[in-house]
Amino acid sequence: MVGSKSVERRIGTRYIVHLPVRVEWDDESAGGHVRVEGETQNVGPRGALVHLRRLPQVGSRVRLAVLEDDATRFEAVAEVLRLERDPAQPLAALRLLGAEREWSEMVWEWAAQLEQQAADEEAE
Repeated sequence: MVGSKSVERRIGTRYIVHLPVRVEWDDESAGGHVRVEGETQNVGPRGALVHLRRLPQVGSRVRLAVLEDDATRFEAVAEVLRLERDPAQPLAALRLLGAEREWSEMVWEWAAQLEQQAADEEAE
């Protein structure tokens, strides 16, 4: 009997933080441009898992904006790697297509700080 192995493709730490996001894409089947706001479930060094009320297609490209105080903190193009179609919490795994250094500096490191702050507050 041949066993199967799961290969872990993730690189780097994922931080469990809920950052507001906006995701936009063109959806020809729906007849136009889609703009959905949601929040991250976790943030990794090259992308994020995001909760959205409406999901794009796997393999499609979307414009991902991370928001802070009603302003855009970071914006870039991302690819939809996979979807979790749980009606209670639909999720899209997004991987950046470029701008990884900017993401790391402006979002991933910020997520690490926010997660640490939450842990510190919980410990008090």
